[in-house]
Amino acid sequence: MTEHRRIDLLPRDRRDLTGPFDVIGDVHGCRGELETLLGELGYEIHRDESGRPSGAAHPDDRTAVFVGDLVDRGPDTPGVLRLVMGMVAANTALCVAGNHDHKLMRALDGRTVRIAHGLEQSLSQLADEDLEFRTAAYTFLRDLPSHYLLDRGNLVVAHAGLPESLHGSTSGRARSFALYGAPTGELDEHGYPIRYDWAQDYRGTPTVLYGHTPVATLTWVNNTLCLDTGAVFGGTLSALRYPEMTTISVPAEQVWSERAGITPAV
Repeated sequence: MTEHRRIDLLPRDRRDLTGPFDVIGDVHGCRGELETLLGELGYEIHRDESGRPSGAAHPDDRTAVFVGDLVDRGPDTPGVLRLVMGMVAANTALCVAGNHDHKLMRALDGRTVRIAHGLEQSLSQLADEDLEFRTAAYTFLRDLPSHYLLDRGNLVVAHAGLPESLHGSTSGRARSFALYGAPTGELDEHGYPIRYDWAQDYRGTPTVLYGHTPVATLTWVNNTLCLDTGAVFGGTLSALRYPEMTTISVPAEQVWSERAGITPAV
């Protein structure tokens, strides 16, 4: 789609932004659930001439912050991208890169990637969009940062989390950790990589909000919180209001993708 260039995934230091924020977990193409959650959070959704959601804003000037993995597995990756891209362009949202977002960007750029884990759905859905939108989506995904430093450094948002020693780091290790975590090399009973549980060892002062690995319930661990509650697998889509530190979740409309070990919401 464009001439190859190195993707640095540099962090964004926006400690000048103090919120309030609404930090939203992994969406994975679940546009309906995202619209519902934004509505519950008080955002007014904007639509284009075709009735498609093209942005959203909060009457109290709150900013949504997406933890990444906007794409793959769900029913409407283009719809999610259109909505979030509109919000980011209007300065009503921020977003960090997730591993699925990064892989889709590379696929759109013509790189050799393995078409699996929901990427096939995203590429199929995007094939129905015009070149202008696909190019805009590629550029948006390409330019997402590895993590954000917010609120005078008191809040860090990274897709897979981030130990305090890597906050603000531009190293390859920081970028890789923010996207993927730290795999141990082992697989669990369902065949998924086992990752180093960095949150158990976290003793930092900044609050770290992340997603990446679906959890059944929202549970604080040492001033960190995973917001991926498996919406695409039939769980919920969740957000944390900051600095209020209150959470809100909306149920999935249905099970969009099967994954062993994930129990759908009832």
